[in-house]
Amino acid sequence: SFQLSARGHWSMWPAFPSGQTVLRNHKPCCAPEERRSSNKQALLTFPKPRYLEELESYLRKELQSLDLTKKNSQELKLQPYREIFEFFTDNFKTCKPLLSAIKNEYEVTLAHQRKTIRALEPLKAMVTTVSEDCTRQILALQEKEKDEINMLKQEKQNLLTFIDNMKEENNSLQTQVEHLQTSVAEEYARYFNEYGARKLLLAKLNDMHNERLDTTRHQVQDIKDEDVVKLTLALKIARQDLTRAQVKLNTVIAGYGDVVPRRDFKLLEKKFSDLLQEMKTLQKDFDQLHKEYETLLEIHRETAEERDNFCAELQRVQHNCTPRPNWEKCSEVIPGGADRWGCLAEGKTSDQLVHVLLEEIGTAALKETNVFPGWGKGDKVPVYLRHEGEVKNKKLTKKDVVNILKDVWKEKIALEQQTGKRSSLPEFFLSYLQEKYGDAAAMEWSYTLYENMRLCRSNHVLSSFYDMLTGKVGEEQYHGQNQLISNLQKELAACDSSNSGSLTSKHMAVREAFPLKREESIQELVDASRYKLDSTEDLIDYISLFKEDEEGNAEPFVAKLRSQYVREKHEYLRQLKNKLGDLREVNADDLKTAFCTIDPNIDDQTLDTYIGLAYQVQREQPDQEVVPVETALERLLAGDVRRVGPSPREGST
Repeated sequence: SFQLSARGHWSMWPAFPSGQTVLRNHKPCCAPEERRSSNKQALLTFPKPRYLEELESYLRKELQSLDLTKKNSQELKLQPYREIFEFFTDNFKTCKPLLSAIKNEYEVTLAHQRKTIRALEPLKAMVTTVSEDCTRQILALQEKEKDEINMLKQEKQNLLTFIDNMKEENNSLQTQVEHLQTSVAEEYARYFNEYGARKLLLAKLNDMHNERLDTTRHQVQDIKDEDVVKLTLALKIARQDLTRAQVKLNTVIAGYGDVVPRRDFKLLEKKFSDLLQEMKTLQKDFDQLHKEYETLLEIHRETAEERDNFCAELQRVQHNCTPRPNWEKCSEVIPGGADRWGCLAEGKTSDQLVHVLLEEIGTAALKETNVFPGWGKGDKVPVYLRHEGEVKNKKLTKKDVVNILKDVWKEKIALEQQTGKRSSLPEFFLSYLQEKYGDAAAMEWSYTLYENMRLCRSNHVLSSFYDMLTGKVGEEQYHGQNQLISNLQKELAACDSSNSGSLTSKHMAVREAFPLKREESIQELVDASRYKLDSTEDLIDYISLFKEDEEGNAEPFVAKLRSQYVREKHEYLRQLKNKLGDLREVNADDLKTAFCTIDPNIDDQTLDTYIGLAYQVQREQPDQEVVPVETALERLLAGDVRRVGPSPREGST
């Protein structure tokens, strides 16, 4: 068995030769490291024990006799080591319990690991199958997109060729204009030379006239019997007439010296006007083609970005894919059974079904709750929830909550129209409850309404009021959607000349009410208005499209209109973000430029409203304000932001 040294440490061999069990010449206070090194030196001087050699020999023989080519070779190889460990355990009686416990623990751990490996083997095969399917799908998508990319490249090459041809034609027209300008310059030089020759001729005529006057004057002096006074007066009058004639002649020469013949001028002017108009037309066509080319490049870039996003989404979905749940099991626990669950789950995705299920569970739990814990009276607590202690649950139905919230909106709008000032929704909400139910019960109603709004996210009245009450969405969005619906009702009523309350799908004034919507959006609204009609019927009761049930749920037509409002806002802000590019911060001037680029018809008042909404400050020099791009987009998303005019891309196409 193992031997203990004089200091109480285990010896390196089971037994020392010659019965030496104590290390000699070691210091009593030496460190364990020094003692260990001295033990190793002593060990090297003794031969290996016979028992150890026999065990090693037995182990080598057993290992050599094994067939390690089998599948379970590792377990076979472990068996000889297990037997050697059992020999050790049997021979060392003192340490046998500890060694047996160690062995058992290792055996249990190995058994657990084998069980785990056996459980994971089917998953390995399933992962391999899923990986192969995903690889095939990715290759199919790449092959499908390859043809589309080649088609876009070919279209781009055709457009470039067309642009080169237009440039050549423009250069040819420019050469013709230069030639005509040269011809006009030559004609001008010729007329200028004629003008100089006329001036020389007039000077010669004046000289001849003066010489003639001098000759006449000498002749008059020779006449002795002529009356001097009469001749002097006649000479004075003649000189005045000469002066007036000379001034008039000089005026005519100065005024008409540079004049060309009207016929030639009209001909050249008409020719120049035609060429200028033709050049403007060609320049306009070129600018239009250039704009269309830039639009196509933008579409190509957006298409490539969407393709990359779809690929990333596909990879994420493939990585996180899970078996589709059996939603029909929910009908067993939802009140109303399979019929009610079928109505709730109709046309909804898995994510929406999760929200519906959570809403049902939360509503059921809310009915069983008698009191709510108060949030306290801190500054961070909303004013309508500041209360210490427990608050009684009024256990309202969804119908009651919808009626109360509609009445809150009605009272708030009436107050704002009366005072002409916008009031805070949280403060008005609390004052409304205090005025209607008293200060003591106001918090009970406030907590009950808040919890119902927080849980019922599928109801538009409750969810929209909750988002505005908590500050996630501005009140402008609520009023903007109501204004859209009101305008559409007026357009439909105007088209109904007989006041019958019904219109055909051709006479539905959706395009007139929403001139900026795309054709697919208009078709979605028309389809939503026909959801109760058969395929053969075409008479739509447009008044019933705007009705709501007792719980405030709108018809599919209004729901589709609201969803398009949100979708178009996201699309509008996405174009704004793409126009800003890689900017992390943006000032007011850059934001105005981006708005004017994506929406050229936006007016100054609307633009100032959007800028104020993005910066949420009123300063004398708001142009110096700089905010992060993400912050500005979040603020715009919370407000009533929509396109004013058609997008440049739609206008060009």
